[in-house]
Amino acid sequence: MTATTLVILGASGDLTQRLLMPALFRLHLLGLTPELRIVGYAKEAWTREHFERHIQKALQAFAVDYTPAQWNRFRRQLDYVGGELQADELAALKDKLSPSSMFYLALPPPLFGVAATALGEAGFSKSPRGGWRRLVVEKPFGTDLESARALREQMHAYWEEEQILRIDHFLGKETTQNLMVFRFANRFLEPLWNTQHIAQVQITYAETLGVEQRAAYYDKAGALRDMLQNHLMQLFSLAAMEPPSSWDAEVLRDHKVEVLRSVIPITSRTVDEHAVRGQYRAGKLGRKKLIGYRSEPGIKRGSNTETFAALRLEVDNWRWHGVPFYLRSGKRLATNYSEIAVQFREVPGPIPHAVHAGNNWMIFRIRPVERMDLLVTAKQPGVKLAGRPVTLTAPYATPDDREFSAYEQLLLDALGGDRSNFLRFDEVEWAWRVLTPVLEAWEKGTPDFYASGSEGPATQARLLDPDHQWRSIARNGDD
Repeated sequence: MTATTLVILGASGDLTQRLLMPALFRLHLLGLTPELRIVGYAKEAWTREHFERHIQKALQAFAVDYTPAQWNRFRRQLDYVGGELQADELAALKDKLSPSSMFYLALPPPLFGVAATALGEAGFSKSPRGGWRRLVVEKPFGTDLESARALREQMHAYWEEEQILRIDHFLGKETTQNLMVFRFANRFLEPLWNTQHIAQVQITYAETLGVEQRAAYYDKAGALRDMLQNHLMQLFSLAAMEPPSSWDAEVLRDHKVEVLRSVIPITSRTVDEHAVRGQYRAGKLGRKKLIGYRSEPGIKRGSNTETFAALRLEVDNWRWHGVPFYLRSGKRLATNYSEIAVQFREVPGPIPHAVHAGNNWMIFRIRPVERMDLLVTAKQPGVKLAGRPVTLTAPYATPDDREFSAYEQLLLDALGGDRSNFLRFDEVEWAWRVLTPVLEAWEKGTPDFYASGSEGPATQARLLDPDHQWRSIARNGDD
């Protein structure tokens, strides 16, 4: 890597402490960022030494591989500038930039457009000869279609689309990237990956956590905006996309957009057939008693914000016609569990005494452990010709593998100019288009309630075809 400067705007904040700096520290330990200079920028009038102490405490708390010796080497990469998000104050960064510099907006979402404009007014969006300028933006990318378009216009006043890297950390997860590799690198799978052989796809992200310290944000966002519009829609588009003609960033993103464009539109009349919302009430997780969402600190009285959202999406193309994709995510559920589960159709004809129910699944488990499972039917030992369910399991990683966290992977991609795992604006736009009728319908009415520690609202079953069932969060999460 040639000499590069990474400027983190919002360097005193939680994202920088918990995720960005630990990721950068590990990349440093692995020798992958030898020429990287990291400049923190925040409103606090700190000295460089004060910033270093701040980051050292963060690494001691959140970096697994922290040692004093490694810290002393890493700290040499750090610098700091204090100031507001105004062009004249950001100008103080000028002498600290390399010809190739990247600006990471680790800021509250309302400040994304403000920061992009101020950086542009300071002249930092213009790439110097022999170098480049990039802007990294965290989700959410707007709160609806209109605000997403407004944010794009604000950013495009100074930044080209090719310079903007919209980060969704789910795209940096090993299991997410393995979904693409496993699909497209194994010839036996591609002939089966279509409506002739697949009955349904379920994508689940379940959390035991409540809103914790995010009440102010979450009560305005809700589960649909917080999880499904971005993270789960990305998993959906990767699972459903066509094989790319080349492993090129634009080709990959073209294919994901094509999936979103092919989703059969949800209308105001069909919302109840395609979407379910829920909100957790008091309950128990093990022996621990849990309060309801409306009793959480910082949540407005009588809030109708959904803490659970489920969607049924259908793709109108040759590959997926008639195959439902079920997406769901919720808080205060029975366990922390995430997966992409693909069920194959039943084998036609008589199979003596075979066990079919619940079998023929291919599962990409994201958490609590990353692995692949194939649920099949095999003969039960004994004199009778009878079948039983068998699970073939392949751990994703071996003890000798070097794994990277999502932020480590994505930071390395961003610095290297690989845009494959970042969102282009039309991906964001089409995801909002798909969900806009749901958001508008949910402005009225109330969510369906479910007990904390449960599988979610019972009404989620109405999205399913008559012969389909949701995979159990509690049972599969305990595997």
